[in-house]
Amino acid sequence: MTIRIEKSKDFDATENIIKEAFTGLPFSDQKEHELVKRLRESPEFIPSLSLVYEVDEKIVGHILLTKLKINDDKQSFEALALAPVSVKPSYQRKGIGKEMIHKSLEMARESGFKAVVVMGHEHYYPKFGFEPASKWNIKAPFEVPDETFMVKELQMGSLKGIQGVVEYSPAFGLQ
Repeated sequence: MTIRIEKSKDFDATENIIKEAFTGLPFSDQKEHELVKRLRESPEFIPSLSLVYEVDEKIVGHILLTKLKINDDKQSFEALALAPVSVKPSYQRKGIGKEMIHKSLEMARESGFKAVVVMGHEHYYPKFGFEPASKWNIKAPFEVPDETFMVKELQMGSLKGIQGVVEYSPAFGLQ
């Protein structure tokens, strides 16, 4: 089992895993693989924070962190978006997603990033230190339940004095 940086030759395999991972999920638009493709082509893409999980040299998981901004009237703060996390269905519930999240957060911290934003399950992401973004007066650019829009400081106190609205990459198609 290995977690490594995704290579361009992995793109097709990764996109297939993303499709499989989200097939039939009620909260999914079944287009997460298209989102990843757009993000890879955007200036917010960070190749070193696009990771794959391999078992016996076969890719079974993928995670992606991309740049975003938190803006208010006075400043703009660069942070990261965690989206999506994908694991091939036959490998789900084996801790692969958890390992990829831990590794990606560690690599983001080592790369000098200060915070990560996620929109996700309110009982899952707090296990990794994510807290409601409202704690820092950080808001999503759309209506979302407070408990599902979260932020994690990668360095203690790195969000001190930071507040505002998250600006995702245009690749997310939210504008």
